[in-house]
Amino acid sequence: MESFVIEGGHLLSGEITPQGAKNEALEVICATLLTDQPVRIENVPDILDVNNLIQLLRDIGVKVTRHSRNDYTFQADGLNLDYLDSLEFVRKCSSLRGSVLMFGPLLGRFGKATIAKPGGDKIGRRRLDTHFLGFKYLGAHFVHEEERNVYQIQARRLKGCYILLDEASVTGTANIIMAAVLAEGTTTIYNAACEPYVQQLCHLLNQMGAQIAGIGSNLLTIVGVKSLHEATHRVLPDMIEVGSFIGMAAMVGDGIRIKDVAMRHLGPIPDAFRRLGIKIKEEGDDLYIPRQQHYAVESFIDGTIMTLADAPWPGLTPDLLSVLLVVATQARGSVLIHQKMFESRLFFVDKLIDMGAQIILCDPHRAVVVGQDRKKKLRAGRMTSPDIRAGIALLIAALSANGTSRIANIAQIDRGYEDIEHRLNALGAKITREK
Repeated sequence: MESFVIEGGHLLSGEITPQGAKNEALEVICATLLTDQPVRIENVPDILDVNNLIQLLRDIGVKVTRHSRNDYTFQADGLNLDYLDSLEFVRKCSSLRGSVLMFGPLLGRFGKATIAKPGGDKIGRRRLDTHFLGFKYLGAHFVHEEERNVYQIQARRLKGCYILLDEASVTGTANIIMAAVLAEGTTTIYNAACEPYVQQLCHLLNQMGAQIAGIGSNLLTIVGVKSLHEATHRVLPDMIEVGSFIGMAAMVGDGIRIKDVAMRHLGPIPDAFRRLGIKIKEEGDDLYIPRQQHYAVESFIDGTIMTLADAPWPGLTPDLLSVLLVVATQARGSVLIHQKMFESRLFFVDKLIDMGAQIILCDPHRAVVVGQDRKKKLRAGRMTSPDIRAGIALLIAALSANGTSRIANIAQIDRGYEDIEHRLNALGAKITREK
């Protein structure tokens, strides 16, 4: 297991460019399974989760050409369908959350898929019912193999229908879209997730010959086609990384410019930080965050305590609440962080409390942060990263703390952030990676 050793207290300055969006990359890479023609994906982040998915595609017979570090072509013209039913494939899927996005394309193109419970972050219950119900509406049926604890999902021919999703699941929406593009007839998906990742997936599929209308809304109409063809697609900058860098710049920045952020796809993210009092300048497609000597939490118009809560897009993404919580520890004022979607994602706050933060964990979903207005800095500590987003939040906390901190289990951070220590060290951080 590797750890980060962080010497806190150094101000960071300069420019940093966000990587390609992790969640979008997982979706569009899986979409390449829908055709036997080559599909080129640019701006692919070089991170653990994406690299593991790419290797999994290689294992099942996808031809993968790496043009450069972040530029790939995928061609699924010779898949080993027997391997897709093997114990080894099921085992690999169970350790990679992103593998769930393979099921829709495999079902849509080949009429079958083997499903195991996927791995990923330990952030609470993340059910797959939405995926399964969508496939069932399209005409698939399930067989549970108790001996292997897997589900066989099969359909001779998927048929379009009206689907009202029980929740606006991002991966569920993406999976059902990918299954429906080759189905017979028209599929209507209501209460669809409309995150930029899903929009990008739809744009790629339309480039490949799909017929998807309503992109960007929660009502999608998909007219099935017989086949898809080659295309080229560029992944958006990762808005979660952009938000992470805003938080880092607020806590320890001495003037940081975040380059090429795809401003119109950031939604409420900049304003969420502004509600904590963070000054952010929008300059073209860049964000500039000047040094924040002090920042004061806003209150609502009626004077009540500020609440930051996650919600389906275009609401605030749950992936940034951990970072916003850390930033709030040094603000002037108090804020309620309400994590509605996952019941275990706030449990990392005990590490921040050990570092001197004033936080009241009300229940698994809510925490009140009492900001210290930089009058009492966090102190260094030893901690373990429980998931990707808590990991980056703890890293930001360690950068601002007095003394030297150690974060273990940084493979969790590597799953979502490309070369993070080198990129932050280039801004003036002091981070080393140790076995």
